[in-house]
Amino acid sequence: MPADLLRAVWGFDGFRPGQQEIVEAVAAGHDVLAIMPTGGGKSLCFQLPALMREGVTVVISPLIALMRDQVRALRAAGVEAGALTSGNTEAETDAVFQALGDGRLKILYMAPERLASGGTVNLLRRAGVTAIAVDEAHCVSQWGHDFRPDYLRIGELKRTLGVPLAAFTATADAETQAEIVTRLFDGRPPETFLRGFDRPNIRLAFQPKDGPRRQILDFARARRGQSGILYCASRARTETLAAALMAEGLEAVAYHGGMEADQRRHVEARFQQEDGLIVVATIAFGMGIDKPDIRWVAHADLPKSIEAYYQEIGRAGRDGDPAETLCLYGPDDIRLRRTQIDEGLAENARKEADHGRLNALLGLAEATGCRRRALLAYFGEEMVEDCGNCDICASPPKLFDATQAVQKALSAMLRTGEWFGAGHLIDVLTGNATEKVRARGHDQLPTFGVGQDLARGQWQAIFRQMMGRDLCRPDPDRHGALHLTQAAHPVLKGETQVVLRHDPAARTKSANVLRTQVAEEDEPLLSALKAKRRALAEAQRVPAYVVFPDRTLIEMAERRPQDLDEMAGIAGVGAKKLDSYGRAFLEVIAGDVPDMHPARMKLAGRPAGALFDRLTETQIRLMRGENGTEKPLSCSTSQLRRIAEARPGDRDALARHLDAPRLDRFGDAFLDEIAAAG
Repeated sequence: MPADLLRAVWGFDGFRPGQQEIVEAVAAGHDVLAIMPTGGGKSLCFQLPALMREGVTVVISPLIALMRDQVRALRAAGVEAGALTSGNTEAETDAVFQALGDGRLKILYMAPERLASGGTVNLLRRAGVTAIAVDEAHCVSQWGHDFRPDYLRIGELKRTLGVPLAAFTATADAETQAEIVTRLFDGRPPETFLRGFDRPNIRLAFQPKDGPRRQILDFARARRGQSGILYCASRARTETLAAALMAEGLEAVAYHGGMEADQRRHVEARFQQEDGLIVVATIAFGMGIDKPDIRWVAHADLPKSIEAYYQEIGRAGRDGDPAETLCLYGPDDIRLRRTQIDEGLAENARKEADHGRLNALLGLAEATGCRRRALLAYFGEEMVEDCGNCDICASPPKLFDATQAVQKALSAMLRTGEWFGAGHLIDVLTGNATEKVRARGHDQLPTFGVGQDLARGQWQAIFRQMMGRDLCRPDPDRHGALHLTQAAHPVLKGETQVVLRHDPAARTKSANVLRTQVAEEDEPLLSALKAKRRALAEAQRVPAYVVFPDRTLIEMAERRPQDLDEMAGIAGVGAKKLDSYGRAFLEVIAGDVPDMHPARMKLAGRPAGALFDRLTETQIRLMRGENGTEKPLSCSTSQLRRIAEARPGDRDALARHLDAPRLDRFGDAFLDEIAAAG
């Protein structure tokens, strides 16, 4: 039966490796999790079973373009299919509802956002849904690279409809697989198929940025006439690079989430129909194009993780013919990705995991041996031999034994309490006695100056590659300070050798140097302060600058106030904003903050505040008199505030604020404190 349908509908004489048993399990009504490489024929594994059973199969997918392509292909093959997405025209949506009402539809594609609508479940009940398929199932995982909150509703949909569910993804590490099972299958393990991640027809290559526009243009020119995708980190960059490619006589067009739906559909149609078109797309938006003959995929900027990288390059060579990739990376990319993690509103455990994932991608970029072995090892697969189809296999990098240098770096981290970033640690290692180094006594450490044999740029490359080996990670709880991982301890003890590559990036400069707002050392704290500002602004529904402008946060990051008095001295922190936001931002910088009485708060940052504190201490000392035997007596905080502000110079002036008993008890001592305060 499956083989007959395969031939009759799709025109194939046989299944690809691994497809048939997945099709049979889904058709039998089993809950299924299938992890298959892009181009491995995932869609057939839920489309064919849909034709083998009664009722409608609903397919949840986040990629509107891909849904449209698959619906178009199914209809061309004679299968009744439709999609409900935000990209539909009114006529398209009406046609889908009509087909559902007539009982003609077999496969209904739906964006996950549709599940938020109250009427969706009733619609699916009336339509006679008998199975659910989830494409891009990794989107359900908050640990994955493309989390979609609406995917969390799918498990409830399965329980409500009481139907089997089949989940498909091309990329999922162990953590993500476990969360898919928890979220979609209520923790009950489905029948799982792991079909491997290797795409041997795709050539892997990374290059440090050295004039990235020229590098991209050279790569594209050498592949003139071939269909390709160029991924960028921003919408603006897609426009400028598409224009640059066009200026070189190459057919190119931008594609990003800021375009109108009609514009995106026009680009999709061109890409499907034209040979040799280059689509320049944002990484965040993604290209869900079902096009088998994409010959190359390039990244003008570093992706967010290995999972994202693998999925994006997987769109090349889906026909099995040779395809090529190129990923450019540089220090600006790494800084951007770190900042995006640090400024996010995720829990610190999630940020820690995201830094680990970014480390893994840096490890792939800085690999010392076969890239494919490193890529597959990340997904738990082992290659016996090098692939022979990556840039490192073709041209191995120069390596050196970096064990001693790495041990020095790890020791510097430990001796400074794992409270500092790479910039400060390099100052310690190279013997650069900055004000910050001296203030903390780090110029007295045994590690001070032990790395003078290496230049600062070499140390930066070593720290970057150490993170790529996951020997250290930025700690979100400590504003990006580097801390050792478990993998670092055998290195520190001399049990494990570390071989690194001579850094090619150290000999080059980025064409677009990022003008940072603060020193590298203060960037993680500035990111944390911006995240706090964003959360407060969103809660109050005001622009971020209404809370504090950037220049105020920059001064906070550089001066690092430790109490509300110091916070009040930051430019832009007036009395009202100190009262409204002072504690919240101070907690980001200094941790828990003691409570401050409102009367004292009014004096924060002023000399009167320090005098108020001394008067309070004096009052406590004399509350029962000089020898501690008299009747308790005290002043109100309002009295103390007025005295601190007025600074009376004699008993007569002080008598305006205190009655006779209090003047007798505290007068002389208060006047002494006022005189001492100048």
